[in-house]
Amino acid sequence: MKKDTIAILGAGKVGTAVGFLLRSSGYNIVAVASRSNESIKRGVEYTRGKPFRNLSRAAAMAECIIISTSDDAIASVCEKITKDGAVSPGKKVIHMSGAGGLDLLESARKSGAHVASIHPIQSFADVTGAIENIPGATFGITARKEIKNWSVQIVKDLGGVPFFVSEKDKPLYHAAACMASNYLVTLMNMVVEVYKALGLKHDEAMKAFWPLVRGTIKNIENQGTVESLTGPISRGDIGTVEKHLQAFQTKLPEFLNLYRELGIFTVDIGHRKKTLSDERAKEIKLLLSGGLKDE
Repeated sequence: MKKDTIAILGAGKVGTAVGFLLRSSGYNIVAVASRSNESIKRGVEYTRGKPFRNLSRAAAMAECIIISTSDDAIASVCEKITKDGAVSPGKKVIHMSGAGGLDLLESARKSGAHVASIHPIQSFADVTGAIENIPGATFGITARKEIKNWSVQIVKDLGGVPFFVSEKDKPLYHAAACMASNYLVTLMNMVVEVYKALGLKHDEAMKAFWPLVRGTIKNIENQGTVESLTGPISRGDIGTVEKHLQAFQTKLPEFLNLYRELGIFTVDIGHRKKTLSDERAKEIKLLLSGGLKDE
């Protein structure tokens, strides 16, 4: 497949890393544009693209325009570069939002461009981490028919694994990614707060529970979610679950509802694992739903 010339609009962590990886795969990054001088400097360093403050001038130079701005800015950037004449029939215009659909690129499509969304299911703390983590990541692709094969190829050139997400399913697809990453961070932060309530400092708390988290993640990777479930709910130990509820109610009541809700879903996993009988599953769900053990 012919490798298009590329313009990166928005030289943040993801845009810069994608530009670097595409350049490493033989693509010519002809332009890097951003509103921040610092971002432009970093983007040029990684991609060797020509620096621009004017997004439309940068976009006009390339056969493929990758809009890697914040989600809220994608539509307005697309409309701006289209209005300025930087988008012509046959060009490719791509955005990298997980939740946003192709409607964000509608102005480019109406001008004859081929449009797609290509989103890596990965978390990026900085450019270096993004460059390391993108290869091997799965990418959700939402694309017009005429650009589907091209989208698959560019994901492969990034070292990624492609799969297609329908327009209507993008919000749910992105919500799942947020749960896997953002909510995991939130859950780990809550665990830190529990240990801090017991008198440990932040670093001591992390040191205390992180081997458990690392072991659990390894088990999930090797055995899947259902077979990796351990603990009192998996064993049907209703007395222990009741003690947990009492402890949260006494010391950290703000965490009680989340513990209950997660526990209810955990019961279903334990039941699927067949370590939890129908009767005991019902009893634990009743307890977690606010019922009493002796009712």
